[in-house]
Amino acid sequence: MTPTTATAAEPAPAPSTPQSPPGLDERITRALVGAAVGDALGGPVEGWTPEQITERHGGRVTGIVGPWHGENWRTARPIAPYHKGDGHVTDDTLMTHALVRVYDRVRGHLDAYAVADHLVPDLLSPRWIPELETEALPLQRIFLAEKWIVARLHYGHVDPREAGAGNIVNCGAAMYMAPVGLVNAGHPEAAYAEALEIAAPHQSSYGREAAGVFAAAVAAACHPGATPDAVIDAALALAKDGTRSAIEEVCEVASHHDDFEAALAPLRAAVEPFDTVGPDYRSPSLGARRPSRLHAIEELPIALGMLLVGGGDYRRTVLGSVNYGRDCDSIATMSGAIAGALGSEVPADWAATVAEASRLDLHAPARTLARVAREVFARDLERRRSHEEAFAALAGTR
Repeated sequence: MTPTTATAAEPAPAPSTPQSPPGLDERITRALVGAAVGDALGGPVEGWTPEQITERHGGRVTGIVGPWHGENWRTARPIAPYHKGDGHVTDDTLMTHALVRVYDRVRGHLDAYAVADHLVPDLLSPRWIPELETEALPLQRIFLAEKWIVARLHYGHVDPREAGAGNIVNCGAAMYMAPVGLVNAGHPEAAYAEALEIAAPHQSSYGREAAGVFAAAVAAACHPGATPDAVIDAALALAKDGTRSAIEEVCEVASHHDDFEAALAPLRAAVEPFDTVGPDYRSPSLGARRPSRLHAIEELPIALGMLLVGGGDYRRTVLGSVNYGRDCDSIATMSGAIAGALGSEVPADWAATVAEASRLDLHAPARTLARVAREVFARDLERRRSHEEAFAALAGTR
């Protein structure tokens, strides 16, 4: 894959100093790189419990580790013959970068039809897939809930605004919505609405709701002076039903902890009443992943909880997410994106290892999205001024 380089016309990210908080470009970079690195750290321990992770690795995971099953990674789980570990990103990052490419093509706000017209073809275009160690269609790597998008839109020709109904309800749509929050940086309400629209072809119920709330959290984190508490407040102001209740419960527990080791069991206990998957992540309950106004995905509340436990610090937040186990690659993707959007630095050695192992330029999507975000904001501003003039004329206030 040929790395994308910045052009001379691009604004250079303003350097960060104690007196100068990270600007837009730097926050977008840290959020997208942070999401990818969190994904890569969580991948090799996904599906296991904190106790099993400790036994396997002789303690907590503190960085990039190899596959759970060692050299037998290809055959240990035939249903998922993926090389998780050694710095390889998973489908969370593949989908995130795909959404950035959609923004690059549309150069504006996205809707359900943009998913049908641009995201689906992207999933049918060959790319390097790190976990398969070959070039293949992203469709051949993504999970069943994401394959649904292609089946419903490419083959079924379903109305994109309704295609998500009937899919299993999971974190599949939420996991790649960080770009939506970054395009709407500082405006969580707009990010929430746009993410709900984009997620319509993919998810329904609390899966779609989580997509909106995660995008809103990323947008809120970009606000100058934002704190983890402010991010939680913004998420709760928009979240509905079980998603809101789960975030409230988990974050209340998280507020009493500043060390992830002590928080692991209490956070799981707090989210358990809202989680439909059940205690055994690899053997979901009969009620798992069905629509409900009472339930929530597990990943987003835990990601927000770990953000509080880690005080917004990238390393502490992501390592807490990774060692939580279960769907920890998606949890660390989300928490890593939010911590990065807050301005916390991603460890350079982790980012370099992930980029090399996954054969990805982790900074290129950020450069692309920063340009798009500026263009979108300029058009939003123009539309808003036009509306103000029209309304003033109608209301007789000018």
